[in-house]
Amino acid sequence: MRYSRFVAIGDSQTEGMGDPHPDYECRGWADRLAERMAALNPELTYANLAIRGKNTRQALEEQLDSALAMEPDLVAAPLGMNDVIGSGDLTGQVRSDLDEIYGRLTDSGATVIVSTYPDVTRTIPLGHRLEGRLQTINALMREFAHRYGLVLVDLHSAPVLTDLRAWSTDRLHASSLGHQRLADGAAHALGLPGASPTWGDPMPDLPDLHPVARVVRDVRWAVEFFTPWAIRRIRGVSLGDGRSPKRPELTPVVAPVHC
Repeated sequence: MRYSRFVAIGDSQTEGMGDPHPDYECRGWADRLAERMAALNPELTYANLAIRGKNTRQALEEQLDSALAMEPDLVAAPLGMNDVIGSGDLTGQVRSDLDEIYGRLTDSGATVIVSTYPDVTRTIPLGHRLEGRLQTINALMREFAHRYGLVLVDLHSAPVLTDLRAWSTDRLHASSLGHQRLADGAAHALGLPGASPTWGDPMPDLPDLHPVARVVRDVRWAVEFFTPWAIRRIRGVSLGDGRSPKRPELTPVVAPVHC
């Protein structure tokens, strides 16, 4: 299918954190997908309403109406990860909000892209504490994809996303390489020309890190990234507070001069 109006909603991953961009701080998988689609259809327009820190309820209240008003024929809406790492009731309020979002997007006639989430137990220290909630949100993504006919990108089954090279130093946001793999996965799920089924394949192995070096690395991560995040959560502060979307309106897509 030839898409002409592409709108993305969601949180930091869809905003593009971890993937620097010279014009507006971050690029990200949705931008990369839009660039690929624009090579097929130069008339494509694209908006990205995603903002870091937003949960499912905020996407419903702050992003959905604006997205629908643009009459998109393609919407990227992978949601729920901030609810997983927060305290949202995944099988209650979050599920209800997701149902409303995906129901309304489907009723609009747009093709909708969603995803499962990578196995953070393999990349984040103490990530095993999130395993149950991660399984729950992934089950919800599969349920809604089946119910509404959404395009599902199965990130949880992609070996490359258990490799720290696919993640930025905070291990919460994909690196440039990781965002490219996410974009490739979406392109394959959409059936775009030239998309490869090998998008999730692992990278060549690196030499094993000495156990002491691994502990030092994980402690440094906890001090530099986990502790500030925990403090913000206790204070009820989000990195997205006061931020506006980076692409609030549908505009033509211009590919960057570098990757």
